[in-house]
Amino acid sequence: MKQYSVAERRNKTIRQLNDKGQVSVTELSKMLKVSEVTIRKDLFYLENQKFLIRTHGGAMKNDYLVQDQHFEEKGKKHSEEKRLIGEVAAKMVEDGDSLILDAGSTVMQIARNLHNKRGLIVLTPAVTVAIELMRVPEIQIMVMGGILRNTSGAVVGPYAEAMVKEHYCSKLFLAADGFDPSFGLTTTNALEAHLNRMMIESAQKTIVAIDSSKFGRRGLSRICGIENIDVVITDSGVSESMRQTLADSDVAVIVA
Repeated sequence: MKQYSVAERRNKTIRQLNDKGQVSVTELSKMLKVSEVTIRKDLFYLENQKFLIRTHGGAMKNDYLVQDQHFEEKGKKHSEEKRLIGEVAAKMVEDGDSLILDAGSTVMQIARNLHNKRGLIVLTPAVTVAIELMRVPEIQIMVMGGILRNTSGAVVGPYAEAMVKEHYCSKLFLAADGFDPSFGLTTTNALEAHLNRMMIESAQKTIVAIDSSKFGRRGLSRICGIENIDVVITDSGVSESMRQTLADSDVAVIVA
């Protein structure tokens, strides 16, 4: 049985964290073949070195919890990955589709690749998405009403929710601030999360478009569990273990 040195053990712990976003004392103990007391000491040391945040029964990455940011700032991060995701996602759209397009910089990239589509009906809470698509006369745009959030450029609240209830679309392209398979898809705003849940109920297929930096992270508010997702479109940075986790839950994974 291989015995890991202290440095090897702690490096493996950090790699597990980077891969999964969170780890438990029990799983580390089994993987590294040491006692849970030893693992807790390692986690205490790594927390003091600012590598992680200890939790009840385990630990999570320092950047595990996502903070609300302005959509223009989000758009600057992982821009090439988001562009590729947008191109791939748009190929799933067929002429005549009825779509719900969520807010978000990745969904915005999808909208930019729909200009050659015909006969689309697009329902969206995002002012930016509506402005992008209004240049295409062949696309009918339905903009939800409600309270406009400055940070996301999207509306929320009862007016938007009432509008979603009155429609049923073929595909929903959904963004998110974090995706932890054990907790689900999350965003930083409770009202957006509630509207997102209603969008899922109003769509035949739910397609999540997120770059790989979102995996293993959590926003404040839960949108849905992994069982409510049909397809995930992401970039090549997604780990093999995350792909397997999604596949085990019958979620199709498309890598841009």
